[in-house]
Amino acid sequence: MSEAEKNRITVDIYGQHYTIVGTEAPDTIRFVCSKVDDKMREINSANPYIDTGRLAVLTAVNAVNDYIKLQEKYEDLERQIKQLKD
Repeated sequence: MSEAEKNRITVDIYGQHYTIVGTEAPDTIRFVCSKVDDKMREINSANPYIDTGRLAVLTAVNAVNDYIKLQEKYEDLERQIKQLKD
């Protein structure tokens, strides 16, 4: 993949500026980063004294947990579709 195919976007997540480089559309990158920012702020509102490093780890754990749940639902739906076809 060439550098010309990559997008470089500067975003703000939890008060810090990050330059994100990726092949996704700039709007997609901004959307994902805004969701990370939202989740960090949500977790921080419940735990206002947590340091940023721990907050970032908790945000990652929450995101992966959500991903695993969605993956399990997807696999379950695939099984249901397969059963309906059989």
